[in-house]
Amino acid sequence: MANALNSKTEPRDPGDDDAEKAPLLREPREGLPEVTSDGDALAGVISALAAGSGPIAVDAERASGYRYGQRAYLVQLRREGAGSALIDPIACPDLSGLDDAVRDTEVVLHAAHQDLPCLTEVNLRPRRLFDTELAGRLLGYQRVGLGFMVERMLNVRLAKEHSAVDWSQRPLPEDWLRYAALDVEILIELRDALEVELEEAGKLEWAREEFSSVLAAPPKEPRPDPWRRTSGIHRVRNQRSLAAVRELWYERDRIAQERDISPGRVLPDAAIVEAAATMPRTATDLTRIRQFGIKLARRYVSTWMQAIDRVRELEQSDLPRPNAPGDGPPPVNRWADRAPEAARRLEAARATVTGIAEDVVMPTENLLLPDTVRRLAWAPPATVDPDSIGVFLRERGAREWQIGLTAEPLATSLKSAEEE
Repeated sequence: MANALNSKTEPRDPGDDDAEKAPLLREPREGLPEVTSDGDALAGVISALAAGSGPIAVDAERASGYRYGQRAYLVQLRREGAGSALIDPIACPDLSGLDDAVRDTEVVLHAAHQDLPCLTEVNLRPRRLFDTELAGRLLGYQRVGLGFMVERMLNVRLAKEHSAVDWSQRPLPEDWLRYAALDVEILIELRDALEVELEEAGKLEWAREEFSSVLAAPPKEPRPDPWRRTSGIHRVRNQRSLAAVRELWYERDRIAQERDISPGRVLPDAAIVEAAATMPRTATDLTRIRQFGIKLARRYVSTWMQAIDRVRELEQSDLPRPNAPGDGPPPVNRWADRAPEAARRLEAARATVTGIAEDVVMPTENLLLPDTVRRLAWAPPATVDPDSIGVFLRERGAREWQIGLTAEPLATSLKSAEEE
């Protein structure tokens, strides 16, 4: 951990209000590497990383809020003996050579579920993982952002002012690149410190199960009705207006994909909801809605009006249902009236999981997913015992360490709830 301070840091000012803060990490310890943007340079990076030792720290920068999708626009790597590397995945879109060279090496990521999909797109697929964010959750840290954990565990601070910039820009400014390089600068040292804490807490094997589960998880299936996640949709009160949300959402998505721009920059959610709620009849009425004042929204006024007009012509049978169909239990607030016995089971199961989570010091959702607990309470196995509960949990993706902690207590609490 002490190696972190070998990088250049901003010294503390005794007269500054922030004097008690950890020093700010300012420069990568070997200096800012050149961005790798051609095949020859990439071959050199691959050779250096393959010759290094120990885990490889990896991070990726996307352009969320600016571009359509979640592709990577910069990939940062660091390994002992190789130093840091910055790769432009737009200029070098195939990292399968790097993947082959380090395929058996542990990869260190922070919040791996965010970066793994975009790394897979460039053919970088870790086989072994250490997720520093997930490790923090298992250890019970209430804040697991990279900056907070680095400051707490390594006594240095990371600047975060460029975390939400447009990484699709070219060329990338030097201060952005410096920020990106520093994100992997001490990630391995953070990993080592967390591993020690996990082992001391008796949670290291749990963490390894979790990391393996993250890598084994299949890609997320597309949502059947993605438009239902439009912010503010709860304000839409009837089915025809819901259909307008649907039509406007899909038109916006088509335009955003064609232009490679974030959907919210084409048309904000608030504009979709307001138009659906009011169903304007003319382009003039539509443009009176404040959120339609942004440049791109006004450019496609005729498209929005055509979508709304199509909705007016739909048969009642073609309108969407108010609530999305699902395969899970009904909303919990209906259980007390519809299925009081299930409500009792849920109360007992939740109390059990909460108690165990407090005992092992971690968030309840990292012990068992809330959806799994709801499904168990709604439709438990025919025979409630630790073995049947274990099968139920395993079928829903619970890991063995989770089953070992919860199956027997849950069986006991569900039986008690049934006897009330």
